[in-house]
Amino acid sequence: MEDEIRFSHISMEFPGVLANDDISLSIRRGEVFALVGENGAGKSTLMNILYGINEPTAGELFVRGQKVTAFNPRAAIDRGIGMVHQHFMLVPSFTVAQNIVLGQEPRKAGALFDNRKAEQLTRQLVAEYGLEVDPTAEVRDISVGLQQRVEILKTLYRGAEILILDEPTAVLTPQETDELFEVIRSIVREKNMTVIIITHKLYEVMAISDRVGVMRAGKLIGVKNTAEVDEHILASMMVGRPVLFDHLDKIGEPGAVAIEVKDLFVADNRGLPAVRGASFAVRKGEVLGIAAIEGNGQSELLEAITGLRKIERGTVTVCGQNAVGKTPGEIRAMGVSHVPEDRLSTGVDKVASVADNLLTGRQREKRFNRFGFHQRRSTIDRYAQELYEKFDIRGAGIHIPVGSMSGGNMQKVVVAREFTFDSPALVISQPTRGVDIGAMEFFHTRIIERRNAGAAILLSSADLDEVFRLSDRIITLYEGRVTGEFRADAITKEEIGFYMTGARKEAEQ
Repeated sequence: MEDEIRFSHISMEFPGVLANDDISLSIRRGEVFALVGENGAGKSTLMNILYGINEPTAGELFVRGQKVTAFNPRAAIDRGIGMVHQHFMLVPSFTVAQNIVLGQEPRKAGALFDNRKAEQLTRQLVAEYGLEVDPTAEVRDISVGLQQRVEILKTLYRGAEILILDEPTAVLTPQETDELFEVIRSIVREKNMTVIIITHKLYEVMAISDRVGVMRAGKLIGVKNTAEVDEHILASMMVGRPVLFDHLDKIGEPGAVAIEVKDLFVADNRGLPAVRGASFAVRKGEVLGIAAIEGNGQSELLEAITGLRKIERGTVTVCGQNAVGKTPGEIRAMGVSHVPEDRLSTGVDKVASVADNLLTGRQREKRFNRFGFHQRRSTIDRYAQELYEKFDIRGAGIHIPVGSMSGGNMQKVVVAREFTFDSPALVISQPTRGVDIGAMEFFHTRIIERRNAGAAILLSSADLDEVFRLSDRIITLYEGRVTGEFRADAITKEEIGFYMTGARKEAEQ
C-alpha cells in the first residue's frame, strides 16, 4: 500500500506544553489505522494538524505526496479529509438530509433550497456506502448510533477519502459498535479509503485496525501491525509499565442490603419523567452496575439516591434508614459516599486548593479544628499530603487550585476524598470518564478493594466494558425503567445491548 499521509518531524508547541515532539509517521491508503495513548499524549493534537485545526510549530505534512501549506479545515476538506468528532455537530431540529448537505445545499431557481434534491443525494450516499438512515427523519428523533452515521455521511458528501473518527464508540451499544465496524470495513475494502481511529478502547483496536500507533507524552513510541500485538502490549507501551488488567480478585459473598430502591419516580430538569418505577437493591460486598445508554434516567436516579434531586414517588433506604427528602449531607451521614458524574459542577470546588477539596466533609472533625472554628493547618496539610501520595495525585502540590489540574488528577482528588470516608455504601458515576488507561487501572483497583472490604457499590458508567469488569450484578435501564437484572458472568455484552434499547423487553411482552 502506498503512503496516503506522511508526518515528517512534526512538533506542536503550545505555551508551556510540547504537545507533539518530533513525530514522523506514515499512514497508508486503504488501511484502518488506530492512534492510542493516554490523555495528553498528543494524539488529538496530531489529528487536528491533519484536519487543519492546528498548524505545526515545526516539521512537514504530506498528503498523497503533496506538501501541505494551508492549515485550516476548509483546505483539509478540499484535500478529501473528513473528521467526525466525539461530540456530534448536528442540528437536532433539521432532518437527516438537511444536516448532511448543510453548508453545501443544493439549490433550485438559483437561490431556493432544494429539499427534494437533498433527500435524493442522501439516498444515493446511503445506497453507495451502506449507511442505512432515513433522510426525512429529524435528527432529534433518531438514536445516537444513527446520528453518528449522519456525521459520517456528512463527511462523505463532501468527498472525504481520509476519515478521522475521534472516540467513535463512546456512546454506542455493542450492536451499534459492530454495525459501525462493518461500515468501516466496507468503506476501506470497497472504496479504498483511509480510516484513522482515535480511541482508548484497546479491544476495539484489536477488532478493527490494521496497524496501531502508540503515543506517550507527545512522542510516537512505536507503530505495530495489530496482528502482532495484544492489549497488554499496547497498554504497557502507552503508560511505560505493565498494566495488570486481569488482576481484580473479588473475594467474599454479598451481605445485608445497604441500598434499597422501591418503585422510584424522578423527574428531569424539565419536569418530565426520567426514572419510572425503578426497584433494586445493592448488598454489602458487591458491585451493582447500571448499563444504560446515556440519557435513560441513570443520572437522575443516582442524584435522587444521593439527595441531589427531588424524589417524586417511591422509597430509598440506606443502611436501614429512610433517605427520601434528606439532604446530601444527611445522606452522607447515613453512610453513603458519592463520586458524582460531573466532577466540575458537583465533585470539586475549582478555586479551592487540593488540600481543602480533600478535606471537604471532614472540616468539622476535632483533629482539624481548635474550638470548632480555628483550623489546624499543619494537620490538614499532613492529611492532604498523605492522600495525595496514596492516590497518586500528580500536580504542583496540595496548595494549588484544584481547577488547574488535569481531569484525571481532579478525578483522583474526588475518589481519594470519597473513598477515605470508609462508608458502608458508595454511589459512583462515570469513575473513569476522561481519564487515561493508567488512572483507569488505579480506579478499578480501588473500587474492588472497597467492594472486598464489604462496601456496597452502585456503579453507573457509559463504558460497558467497565460495567462488566467491575460488577457482580448488572441492571439495565431504558427510558427510566429497569428492563433486566443479571449476574455479570451470565450474560454477554451483545445480549445486554438489547435490554439497553428496550428491544428484549418489547419482544417478551
